[in-house]
Amino acid sequence: MAESTTTQQPLAGWDKPELDLSKADWRSSSQGTGDVQIAFVEGFIAMRNGGRPENPSLIFSPAEWRAFVLNARDGEFDLT
Repeated sequence: MAESTTTQQPLAGWDKPELDLSKADWRSSSQGTGDVQIAFVEGFIAMRNGGRPENPSLIFSPAEWRAFVLNARDGEFDLT
């Protein structure tokens, strides 16, 4: 899988730092194409679509990541 070599640009009003994700150690929970990948970079958590690594990544603070994981475990994002 090709790695993105670009630096992610922050959005206007974005309170997170500009992170260089070109050397991030992306981890995946599966081997499927299009799966979600995460990387821990400079104290933040980056998440991207493994099938389209050239697309922008989402950046989470540790508190945001914890809230996301806890809510996912509680089924908040399940389809009903």
